[in-house]
Amino acid sequence: MASVLTLMRPMKEGDGHYSYSRNSLLQREGVEIAKVLIKDAIAERLDLEQVISSSSPSRAFTIADLGCSCGPNATIAVQNIIECVKHKHQSYSRNQGSLEFQVFFNDLPSNDFNTLFKSLPVDRQYWASGVPGSFLGRSFPRASLHFVHASYALHFVSVTPKELVDENSPAYNKGRISYNKSRKEVVEAYSAQYRRDIEAFFSSRAEELVAGGLMALLIPCLPDGVPPSNCSSFATIDLLEASLFDMAELGLVSEAKVDSFNMTKYHPTQWELEALVKENGCFNIERIEAIVRPGDGLEKISDINMVILHLRAIWEGLIKQHFGDDIVDELFHRWSQKIAGSSLFLRQVEYKHVTELFFLLKRNLA
Repeated sequence: MASVLTLMRPMKEGDGHYSYSRNSLLQREGVEIAKVLIKDAIAERLDLEQVISSSSPSRAFTIADLGCSCGPNATIAVQNIIECVKHKHQSYSRNQGSLEFQVFFNDLPSNDFNTLFKSLPVDRQYWASGVPGSFLGRSFPRASLHFVHASYALHFVSVTPKELVDENSPAYNKGRISYNKSRKEVVEAYSAQYRRDIEAFFSSRAEELVAGGLMALLIPCLPDGVPPSNCSSFATIDLLEASLFDMAELGLVSEAKVDSFNMTKYHPTQWELEALVKENGCFNIERIEAIVRPGDGLEKISDINMVILHLRAIWEGLIKQHFGDDIVDELFHRWSQKIAGSSLFLRQVEYKHVTELFFLLKRNLA
């Protein structure tokens, strides 16, 4: 069978039953919790007069939300940033004049921007534009952005490594759909691809952010010292893998098709990310803080339907891209049954959860 690479796909479009806009409550909760961290960042780390004067005479403060998807979460984050910047601007003792805001919402070209724009507040006090394209490359003019925000968008690889579907490679990932419980060559291939992606991300933002500009990133990371096999996020993916191979045994999908499928999920560690920022050399790490939820995330949801809707909103596009439409409903039904009966959902085994880390970076002045 010809090698097939899996490309990252946007979240589920529209505002229907399976859509991301209706099933991204956990992400929204994280964005809400991070609001106070962003407020502190703007109050303590943003030299407003310096960053505005370093870009253009228009006195417009520019914000980019990267990986915005199609739900209301992006508007929640953006509105918080604007309110905090407004408060800081108004706190100046001397008359600074009015300050306008330009917001750029960025995601892959196939993202459902129509649903996103329908969710924008009618009374918003900012100019809004959609910017289709991968954030791994340049999307904006040089030194044109004052604040960059990205939440729950940087724990994926843009494409699964080609070695995973090469039968002659030591990283050939036959029988697995992720790097969990796979040989070290598979883990190394994922890690190398993630490194390439994030290096490109930081290099692009270094060009686009003004000197002194801020970047707030919310990234689900692998806890320090915890292997993927002990992490609840990967335990959930293992159950998807088992569902696919069950369907292959029943002839509902070819085993070769399953063998050529690999998830685009990759949870870095805090230390990986810190090293990549330092290697880039264009940003100072101003703050790293764990997001603390009132509960324990997905695994504390008692309604199995809510769990599978959350997962379907994220992964349906990727699965449809590889397997087509025909198996989607059956696959998610089987996956939901496995989750409902698993030690993960029944709390019979204590798994570690991913650590949601807030990274605040500042563009170097020199």
